[in-house]
Amino acid sequence: QVQLVESGGGLVQPGGSLKLSCAASGFTFNSYIMNWYRQVPGKERELVAIISPNGRYESYHDSVKDRFTISRDNAKNTVYLQMNRLKPEDTAVYYCNARDQSTSLTYWGQGTQVTVSS
Repeated sequence: QVQLVESGGGLVQPGGSLKLSCAASGFTFNSYIMNWYRQVPGKERELVAIISPNGRYESYHDSVKDRFTISRDNAKNTVYLQMNRLKPEDTAVYYCNARDQSTSLTYWGQGTQVTVSS
């Protein structure tokens, strides 16, 4: 069955770094656009970063540009989110999302908590 398993979240001080990973299985990973979303209680889920199936195209929410980098390894069926210069407002549950570029079929991971606090 389809699985997206996030890891790498945790508690970090402001200015610190974390790298999230999302391991995918059960679908043709290299055909899917991969996204990272985040959500805080009481707010809508927010799209943070997008990467195309071949990894050549990336896009970011304005609030994370020049701090976050999305990447993927199609040989390992894994997508990453490198987060640098973290701010308290980056605190959220981060979700991995896969979307088929032809059918828009979508899968979600279970989420991983990132807390930025001193």
